[in-house]
Amino acid sequence: MPFGLTGRALARMQTALIVAPAFILFGYNQAGLGGLLTEDDWVKTFPEIDTVHSKGAEKSQKSTIQGLVVAVFVIGALFGSLSCSWSGNAFGRRNVIFFAAICTLIGEILEASSFGVAQFIVGRIIIGAGVGQLSSIVPVWLSETSGAKNRGQTVVVSRRAPVTWRPPIAIAIFFSLVLMASIYMFPESPRWLVMKGRVEEARPLVAMLRGHAVDSLEVSSEIAGIEYSLEETSHSAVKLTDMLKMGEDKLAYRFGLCILLQFYQQMSGSNLISVYATILFQNNLHLGSELARVLSGGALTWKFLASFIAFFTIDRFGRRALFIISGAGMACCMVSLAITTSFPRRTEAP
Repeated sequence: MPFGLTGRALARMQTALIVAPAFILFGYNQAGLGGLLTEDDWVKTFPEIDTVHSKGAEKSQKSTIQGLVVAVFVIGALFGSLSCSWSGNAFGRRNVIFFAAICTLIGEILEASSFGVAQFIVGRIIIGAGVGQLSSIVPVWLSETSGAKNRGQTVVVSRRAPVTWRPPIAIAIFFSLVLMASIYMFPESPRWLVMKGRVEEARPLVAMLRGHAVDSLEVSSEIAGIEYSLEETSHSAVKLTDMLKMGEDKLAYRFGLCILLQFYQQMSGSNLISVYATILFQNNLHLGSELARVLSGGALTWKFLASFIAFFTIDRFGRRALFIISGAGMACCMVSLAITTSFPRRTEAP
């Protein structure tokens, strides 16, 4: 029994030590690079992606390489997330989370110690692979260890030296270590244990997670429900080709909806702001380097804090309402950003 906790208290500890670090790693490693792209020692260390001291065709070429360096993180995340469709069932949820944390740790060390673009790209890919696995397997593990009632709630310095960019990248190492140190303190997914025929191991875990006695009716009912669900799934296993057909379960519709939601999330401009906010403030609005970073940090801090709104509203108002409200809000923000950054720079009369 981890920390001597059961029920809701254990669920809160899971969120604090596993879920929060996992998704902080995603956001931090994805967006944290944006504030460093114009930093003096950064462009000195990586002249191949220096868009500050270049112009014309040279700047265009370096911008392309810079975009590649930023984007390889997502490529690594793609392959990492896809691998979980096999590894999650083969090795268990906790083992995959631990391995993903190791990947992020190795990648962060490579990034923070980089003296060349090639090493930095390798680090970005490895971090992406780890983060992709975390983004896929942590919600599965959490949903399988959470009660149905709260499932939606739970699944949701200025110096010219290396110290200006290496420590900020290395900060993420802390969250990787938290994951590695904490994951085996928590129970494995009861569903995975039942799937592997280890029902007697799953029973006390369900009791602990729900805060009931091992021989209680609630625990027996949940175990029976898991067994029934797995039995139904084994008799009607879904193939990839079945997901492209409608049928009674409308699998094509559901599959397309998942793809479109992820696509629109990425294309809404949120990642653009997260990664390039500093450059927008500095180059488009012609703000000072330090002020641009302060404003960028403020924007990302607000983005982090705003994510907790869904925690308190998702089970009350439902997923669809939150999608509509957040989508409309994002559209207004992007319209405002496009308008305000399009004004020509005002110069004072001589």
